[in-house]
Amino acid sequence: MQLTVARTENTTEPARSTGVRDADGMAVASFILGLLGLLVLNVFLGPIAVALAAVALWRGTERRGRALLGLGLGIADLVVLVAFMELDKTVSWGF
Repeated sequence: MQLTVARTENTTEPARSTGVRDADGMAVASFILGLLGLLVLNVFLGPIAVALAAVALWRGTERRGRALLGLGLGIADLVVLVAFMELDKTVSWGF
C-alpha cells in the first residue's frame, strides 16, 4: 500500500508589509481629517491632516493621490482659518 501526499500551492498574494498598510491608512485618514477640517476644528484637524499625509508619502503609500488630497485639504484648512481670522480680526472664528 502506497500513500501519496497531495501538495497544495499557495495561490494567495504575498502579504504586504505592515509599513505600507499603515501608510495607506494614514493617507486615507489625512484625506478624511482634511475634509472634515474644512467644516469644524480646522485649527486641530488641518495640521494633523498635513502631518499624516507627509508621513504617508514619506513611507511610500500606494494611495499617493489620496495622501496628496489630504495634504492639500490640510493646507486649505489652515488657509480658511487664517482668512476667517483676518475677517473677524480675532484669534478664532465663529458664525
